[in-house]
Amino acid sequence: MPNAILVLNAGSSSLKFSLFADPPGGPELRLRGQIEGLNGAPHFIARDTAGAILDERRWADGTNLGHDGAAHHLVEFLQGFRDEYQLMAVGHRVVHGGQAFSQPVRVDAEVLAKLEKFVPLAPLHQPHNLAPIRAVAERAPQLPQVACFDTAFHRRQPELAQLFALPSAITERGVRRYGFHGLSYEYIASVLPQLAPEAAAGRVVVAHLGNGASLCAMAAGRSMASTMGFTAVDGLPMGTRCGNIDPGVILYLMDELKMDARAIERLIYKESGLLGVSGISSDMRELLASDAPRAALAVDLFVYRIGRELGSLAAALGGLDALVFTGGIGEHAAVIRARVCRDAAWLGVELDEAANEAGGPRISTASSTVSAWTLATDEELMIARHTRQTISPP
Repeated sequence: MPNAILVLNAGSSSLKFSLFADPPGGPELRLRGQIEGLNGAPHFIARDTAGAILDERRWADGTNLGHDGAAHHLVEFLQGFRDEYQLMAVGHRVVHGGQAFSQPVRVDAEVLAKLEKFVPLAPLHQPHNLAPIRAVAERAPQLPQVACFDTAFHRRQPELAQLFALPSAITERGVRRYGFHGLSYEYIASVLPQLAPEAAAGRVVVAHLGNGASLCAMAAGRSMASTMGFTAVDGLPMGTRCGNIDPGVILYLMDELKMDARAIERLIYKESGLLGVSGISSDMRELLASDAPRAALAVDLFVYRIGRELGSLAAALGGLDALVFTGGIGEHAAVIRARVCRDAAWLGVELDEAANEAGGPRISTASSTVSAWTLATDEELMIARHTRQTISPP
């Protein structure tokens, strides 16, 4: 009976899962799905690799299933595959590893206690990431669990790239630039050499563009700088997050509008970004299809900020050899890729319009001094690989 690895990615109201078989050649996806609406109208669905529905269930409106209930239902569902696979481990996406964790780690009580201390660094993500770890530990205490961190890929950045210009006493409390989307960037760094070996060995900026969005500067596959900093709200405008903002604006909101910390948190995380500027939607597809002036303004600001940050990261690298798009918007919105590439013509990017419309993978001309690419990311596969290596090191 082949072994299998379960990958869990918990959000505030959802639990995404993937099941990977573990043949000698490395993890292979067998099924995936999610339970969404955990706090009000839960909906479970599982599909095979062809997209066919394997199982689906809906709970009544008002049902508070929670992450514990979601994990319980998922365990029951997977019992149906116990004659096909032997579950060997569970890998979890955990947003914050702080300064303590620069690589995946097998979770025990001591590790879980350390991860709890990082909740103030990522209050909207970390508690939900840890909830299914506890739920699985309660139901299957002997089953190995591995935490894989969104911050780990960036821990090797130069020290200067990680610092804020704050007193050392504050820096020593962990207030520094961490960077996020590390599992996505790590995956791109692992596959780019097969597609563009010369570019991968040089200076690359990867644009992870989705509901959460960031850019990462890489030299020879190593993270050198990122647009995200202390939190995942920094950098680019996102679906509902504001991105980079003058700290004086926060003081103004407190002094003049009398907003408290929780109100400001809600504003910058959930009411800003594409949604806040457009007043219509956080979904780029809806904004691109709209003829409303503020929808166009939101898109324009998104593209403009990418261009600004791209220039900054190119400066951090001392030049640029390649630009890679990934994430939901990066992989599917050809018009956004085209606009970013045209704005980056000064860096040496020359867009191939037909290749871009076709989805790439290369979307720049053969003569372009800076090549441009679109690649699908796979954070779940990265977690499965890390989990396997952590519990069964070579």
